[in-house]
Amino acid sequence: ILPVCLDERRYNAMTTVELMQIFTGFLGTLGFSVLFHIRGKRLVMAALGGFISWLLFVLLGNVISSEPIRYFIVSLVTSFYAEWMARLLKTPTTTFLMTTLIPLVPGASLYYTMAYALGSDMEKFIQKAISTLKLAGALALGIVIATMIVKIMKTKGDKQNGSIKTISCD
Repeated sequence: ILPVCLDERRYNAMTTVELMQIFTGFLGTLGFSVLFHIRGKRLVMAALGGFISWLLFVLLGNVISSEPIRYFIVSLVTSFYAEWMARLLKTPTTTFLMTTLIPLVPGASLYYTMAYALGSDMEKFIQKAISTLKLAGALALGIVIATMIVKIMKTKGDKQNGSIKTISCD
Protein backbone atom coordinates (compact mmCIF):
# COMPACT_ATOMS: atom_id res chain seq x y z
CA ILE A 1 0.00 0.00 0.00
CA LEU A 2 2.60 2.56 1.12
CA PRO A 3 6.05 1.98 -0.41
CA VAL A 4 8.90 2.27 2.05
CA CYS A 5 12.41 2.48 0.62
CA LEU A 6 14.72 0.32 2.69
CA ASP A 7 17.85 0.31 0.59
CA GLU A 8 18.87 -0.11 -3.06
CA ARG A 9 18.11 -3.85 -3.11
CA ARG A 10 14.94 -4.17 -1.10
CA TYR A 11 11.56 -2.48 -1.00
CA ASN A 12 8.64 -3.31 1.24
CA ALA A 13 5.03 -2.18 1.39
CA MET A 14 3.38 -1.29 4.64
CA THR A 15 0.61 -3.76 5.40
CA THR A 16 -2.91 -2.93 6.50
CA VAL A 17 -2.08 -4.36 9.92
CA GLU A 18 0.89 -2.01 10.29
CA LEU A 19 -1.22 0.96 9.21
CA MET A 20 -3.85 0.01 11.77
CA GLN A 21 -1.16 -0.32 14.46
CA ILE A 22 0.12 3.16 13.66
CA PHE A 23 -3.39 4.60 13.74
CA THR A 24 -4.16 2.90 17.05
CA GLY A 25 -0.85 4.21 18.41
CA PHE A 26 -2.16 7.68 17.60
CA LEU A 27 -5.55 6.96 19.21
CA GLY A 28 -4.01 5.37 22.29
CA THR A 29 -1.74 8.35 22.78
CA LEU A 30 -4.70 10.67 22.26
CA GLY A 31 -6.65 8.79 24.92
CA PHE A 32 -3.83 8.92 27.47
CA SER A 33 -3.29 12.60 26.68
CA VAL A 34 -6.95 13.31 27.49
CA LEU A 35 -6.58 11.22 30.65
CA PHE A 36 -3.57 13.38 31.64
CA HIS A 37 -5.67 16.53 31.07
CA ILE A 38 -3.70 17.78 28.07
CA ARG A 39 -5.76 20.24 26.04
CA GLY A 40 -5.70 22.25 22.82
CA LYS A 41 -2.60 22.30 20.61
CA ARG A 42 -0.71 20.27 23.19
CA LEU A 43 -3.24 17.44 22.87
CA VAL A 44 -2.81 17.25 19.11
CA MET A 45 0.98 17.43 19.31
CA ALA A 46 1.12 14.74 22.01
CA ALA A 47 -1.04 12.42 19.89
CA LEU A 48 1.11 13.21 16.86
CA GLY A 49 4.14 12.19 18.92
CA GLY A 50 2.57 8.79 19.61
CA PHE A 51 1.84 8.43 15.90
CA ILE A 52 5.45 9.28 15.06
CA SER A 53 6.86 6.91 17.67
CA TRP A 54 4.94 3.88 16.44
CA LEU A 55 5.41 4.79 12.77
CA LEU A 56 9.16 4.92 13.30
CA PHE A 57 9.08 1.65 15.25
CA VAL A 58 7.22 -0.11 12.42
CA LEU A 59 9.48 1.35 9.72
CA LEU A 60 12.63 0.39 11.61
CA GLY A 61 11.27 -3.14 11.91
CA ASN A 62 11.94 -3.53 8.19
CA VAL A 63 15.66 -2.83 8.58
CA ILE A 64 16.54 -3.60 12.21
CA SER A 65 15.60 -6.98 13.62
CA SER A 66 16.69 -6.25 17.21
CA GLU A 67 13.72 -4.98 19.23
CA PRO A 68 15.83 -3.34 21.96
CA ILE A 69 17.77 -1.36 19.36
CA ARG A 70 14.53 -0.21 17.73
CA TYR A 71 13.14 0.76 21.14
CA PHE A 72 16.32 2.73 21.87
CA ILE A 73 16.28 4.61 18.55
CA VAL A 74 12.58 5.41 18.78
CA SER A 75 12.81 6.56 22.40
CA LEU A 76 15.78 8.77 21.46
CA VAL A 77 13.86 10.38 18.58
CA THR A 78 10.67 10.64 20.62
CA SER A 79 12.54 12.27 23.49
CA PHE A 80 13.97 14.89 21.15
CA TYR A 81 10.44 15.45 19.82
CA ALA A 82 9.14 15.89 23.39
CA GLU A 83 11.92 18.37 24.23
CA TRP A 84 11.25 20.32 21.04
CA MET A 85 7.48 20.44 21.59
CA ALA A 86 7.97 21.46 25.23
CA ARG A 87 10.01 24.47 24.20
CA LEU A 88 7.79 25.33 21.26
CA LEU A 89 4.56 25.19 23.30
CA LYS A 90 6.09 26.33 26.62
CA THR A 91 5.06 23.19 28.46
CA PRO A 92 6.99 20.76 30.70
CA THR A 93 8.79 18.08 28.70
CA THR A 94 7.06 15.29 30.63
CA THR A 95 3.75 16.42 29.12
CA PHE A 96 4.94 15.09 25.77
CA LEU A 97 7.48 12.52 26.86
CA MET A 98 5.13 10.33 28.87
CA THR A 99 2.33 10.42 26.32
CA THR A 100 4.39 9.93 23.17
CA LEU A 101 6.07 6.85 24.65
CA ILE A 102 2.74 5.15 25.43
CA PRO A 103 2.76 3.05 22.21
CA LEU A 104 6.19 1.72 23.16
CA VAL A 105 5.30 0.43 26.63
CA PRO A 106 6.07 -3.31 26.46
CA GLY A 107 2.70 -4.34 27.86
CA ALA A 108 2.44 -7.70 26.13
CA SER A 109 5.96 -8.59 27.20
CA LEU A 110 5.13 -7.69 30.81
CA TYR A 111 1.93 -9.72 30.62
CA TYR A 112 3.69 -12.85 29.35
CA THR A 113 6.48 -12.45 31.89
CA MET A 114 3.93 -12.51 34.70
CA ALA A 115 1.89 -15.30 33.10
CA TYR A 116 4.98 -17.52 32.92
CA ALA A 117 5.87 -16.66 36.52
CA LEU A 118 2.38 -17.48 37.79
CA GLY A 119 2.30 -20.62 35.67
CA SER A 120 5.59 -21.77 37.27
CA ASP A 121 7.34 -21.97 33.88
CA MET A 122 10.62 -20.57 35.19
CA GLU A 123 12.61 -21.07 31.99
CA LYS A 124 10.18 -19.03 29.88
CA PHE A 125 9.71 -16.56 32.74
CA ILE A 126 13.43 -15.80 32.90
CA GLN A 127 13.72 -15.49 29.11
CA LYS A 128 10.74 -13.15 28.89
CA ALA A 129 11.81 -11.13 31.96
CA ILE A 130 15.25 -10.54 30.44
CA SER A 131 13.66 -9.52 27.15
CA THR A 132 11.27 -7.13 28.94
CA LEU A 133 14.11 -5.59 30.94
CA LYS A 134 16.08 -5.02 27.74
CA LEU A 135 13.13 -3.15 26.22
CA ALA A 136 12.57 -1.05 29.33
CA GLY A 137 16.30 -0.33 29.57
CA ALA A 138 16.43 0.71 25.92
CA LEU A 139 13.53 3.12 26.48
CA ALA A 140 15.16 4.60 29.57
CA LEU A 141 18.57 4.91 27.91
CA GLY A 142 17.12 6.73 24.91
CA ILE A 143 15.32 9.19 27.19
CA VAL A 144 18.41 9.83 29.32
CA ILE A 145 20.74 10.35 26.36
CA ALA A 146 18.34 12.70 24.55
CA THR A 147 17.73 14.69 27.73
CA MET A 148 21.46 14.98 28.41
CA ILE A 149 22.16 16.18 24.88
CA VAL A 150 19.42 18.82 25.12
CA LYS A 151 20.67 20.00 28.52
CA ILE A 152 24.25 20.25 27.24
CA MET A 153 23.12 22.17 24.16
CA LYS A 154 21.00 24.50 26.29
CA THR A 155 23.86 25.12 28.71
CA LYS A 156 26.23 25.91 25.84
CA GLY A 157 23.65 28.24 24.30
CA ASP A 158 23.13 29.99 27.63
CA LYS A 159 26.89 30.44 28.08
CA GLN A 160 27.21 31.96 24.61
CA ASN A 161 24.36 34.35 25.33
CA GLY A 162 25.87 35.30 28.67
CA SER A 163 22.82 34.23 30.62
CA ILE A 164 24.74 31.88 32.92
CA LYS A 165 26.29 33.82 35.79
CA THR A 166 29.31 32.54 37.63
CA ILE A 167 29.46 33.20 41.34
CA SER A 168 32.80 34.11 42.82
CA CYS A 169 33.66 32.84 46.28
CA ASP A 170 36.28 35.58 46.88
